[in-house]
Amino acid sequence: MARPDELVFAPLGGVGEIGMNLSIYGLGNRHQRAWLAVDLGVSFGDEEHLPGIDLIMPDISFLEKERKNLMGLVLTHAHEDHFGAIIDLWPKLKCPIYATRFSAALFEAKCAAERNAPEIPVTVVPSGGRVDIGPFNVEFIPVAHSIPEAHALAIHTDAGIVLHTGDWKIDPTPTLGAPTDEKRLRELGEQGVLALIGDSTNAVRDGRSPSEAEVANTIIDLVKSAKGRVAVTTFASNVARVKAVADAAKAADREVVVVGRAMERVVQVARETGYLDGVQNFRSPEVYGHLPQDKVLALCTGSQGEPRAALARIANDDHPEITLNRGDSVIFSSRTIPGNEKAVGSIINNLVLQGVEVITDRDALVHVSGHPRRDELRDLISWVKPQLLIPVHGEALHLHEHAKLARAAGVPRVLVCRNGDLVKLGPGDPGIVGEVPSGRLYKDGTILEDSKSRAVIERRRMAFSGCAFVAIAMTAQGELVDEPEVDLVGIPEKNRAGETFDDIVFDAVMSTIEGLPRARRRDPDALAESVRRAVRAVINEHWGKKPPCLVHVLTV
Repeated sequence: MARPDELVFAPLGGVGEIGMNLSIYGLGNRHQRAWLAVDLGVSFGDEEHLPGIDLIMPDISFLEKERKNLMGLVLTHAHEDHFGAIIDLWPKLKCPIYATRFSAALFEAKCAAERNAPEIPVTVVPSGGRVDIGPFNVEFIPVAHSIPEAHALAIHTDAGIVLHTGDWKIDPTPTLGAPTDEKRLRELGEQGVLALIGDSTNAVRDGRSPSEAEVANTIIDLVKSAKGRVAVTTFASNVARVKAVADAAKAADREVVVVGRAMERVVQVARETGYLDGVQNFRSPEVYGHLPQDKVLALCTGSQGEPRAALARIANDDHPEITLNRGDSVIFSSRTIPGNEKAVGSIINNLVLQGVEVITDRDALVHVSGHPRRDELRDLISWVKPQLLIPVHGEALHLHEHAKLARAAGVPRVLVCRNGDLVKLGPGDPGIVGEVPSGRLYKDGTILEDSKSRAVIERRRMAFSGCAFVAIAMTAQGELVDEPEVDLVGIPEKNRAGETFDDIVFDAVMSTIEGLPRARRRDPDALAESVRRAVRAVINEHWGKKPPCLVHVLTV
């Protein structure tokens, strides 16, 4: 009798971190498996540790090797951390993509805005619909989240059903879209769910996430009581929040001016897909200055402190059309993503110095998370009754707390894994059975680099300690043609004694060359290495840091 196919799971991103989500499911045996990918997202570069890096993406080398067995890529929803890497990485895979209407439309708009984006076809699946993708039957189950058409995926296979939650929460009163489909999730629980692969973002927070309806009411109150101009910033993709802001503006007899390309793009897609039906038309930034101060509301990008987004430019008094003055108000209808605190704090401080009233989620209920807190996680477990739970979408603490909660809730098996772990889900006992290649790719301008890239490593060093450049011209006999040239970048001008580093380094270069035997002076590589070591040592002696040193030896 033939052995039944094995169902395996491997996260290639999004486990032990928040962002850069990519999960894969395999069906078959060790020698031959069909693969299904879920989401393909980015996380964002950190200028402190990764200077100049715009985006971080999952390493897909494993999927490239398995390309002929990759049946498709399914999108749970259209947030950047779930679909932001597709334009860059899909050409390496060229697999079919499946998404619901809003996600497909937002992706199409993203491609249209990107220079030289490849043509990437997307198959649209109705919300609540099912589609066969190789041996996988994938069902799109509506869940509440902070973007339209977020879905959990019920992946039906001969080895059992897996519920991949994506990002979700339980919101009984969403202001836009369907609530989480409790009825269908309970039905799956009765059918029998082999594994629940679940969002852990808010697993450390007790209780339940408040509803979008509560935020909408707060925003109405704040906008109606405002005296001067009002600006609201939020995640561009949060269409429910955009609608709440529009409703607040209408209640206060204000016009909405949309500021920022990302916001304009989402608003256009939301109108095309019917999510802003009945909402008044918005105005362009050009009319902002012509409207009375108590009749305008600016809806801006830049809630995360992005330096070129609308709000940063407004706060720096650098925006061509939008200005704010003493007595005006700015509402941050968002939370600051970890790592962005300095940038957001800088914008808030600039606004406060201009006399602008700043309201954040510390002051009023102007934002709620799109992720489940602990009581919601317990509810889902009770509905689905999984045999196995694997926490994903979270840092180590989030995964640990989710696992602990699941064990206390009576889940028979709970397994915590890392990116790259290959997990057998069934049949039989689940467990980590191997490893697949995983890692990170860095988008550096228009180029994708891996984590071992010279550019990434060297730039980090240069950001910390600058760089020294030395050019030396030598004769074939090992004599100097002229004085060496020294150029120091990002290195202090003088040491503590007031001596210039240019002179210190020049003297070190000259004494090194003069102290070398003629044979080593005639060898460009040996000469360059001796000078490099000497320069780094002397700078370290006077500064306490060893910068990279590039030595160019020209033989004439």
